[in-house]
Amino acid sequence: MNNLENYRRAVDGFDRVVADVPADRWDTASACAGWTNRDVLGHVTWGQDRVRHLATGVPFTSQAGAAGAPEPGVLVRGADPVPIWRTARDANTAVLTPDALARVVELDGFGAVPLAVFVEAMTLDTLAHTWDVGSRVGVPVRFDSDLVEAVLGFALAGLSDPRARAGFADRVEPAPGADAQERLLAFLGRTVISASRG
Repeated sequence: MNNLENYRRAVDGFDRVVADVPADRWDTASACAGWTNRDVLGHVTWGQDRVRHLATGVPFTSQAGAAGAPEPGVLVRGADPVPIWRTARDANTAVLTPDALARVVELDGFGAVPLAVFVEAMTLDTLAHTWDVGSRVGVPVRFDSDLVEAVLGFALAGLSDPRARAGFADRVEPAPGADAQERLLAFLGRTVISASRG
């Protein structure tokens, strides 16, 4: 798989989870510290907009959904915020081509790199937030093993620089016997209790 395919698979998985969030759970706490499920959706929606702007070279100055923003949920207000998310996702899909991935962009923590590098970081971010929502609302979250293995390698190598980890939670120690998904989530600061280990 290439990084564009990985990204799209992560986005599709996020979409499947948020589509199953009960209407009365959007404003309850997610597993992402300080954010509700709506805030997580707003953040990931903002991320789609940011990638689209980077892909097209259009300046992007919004910080409303950035990591650490106090209330990203303002970007996806309403009883059913999923269509807002899907509009941003679809606009991103239309411009995120292989040529766009080759575009060199300047990013804090990464320097001047092809957009493809940032897209890999966004794949990680999307997987983490898929779990943040699904694990709190009872929607099963199981990533494809080949996707996990592909992005885990990037996570260990590409985010070794603390500046590149900005916006990601501090790593936690995975439980003994953790599988690849649990190790990935631990790298992204998520503590997972496996049902098989009690």
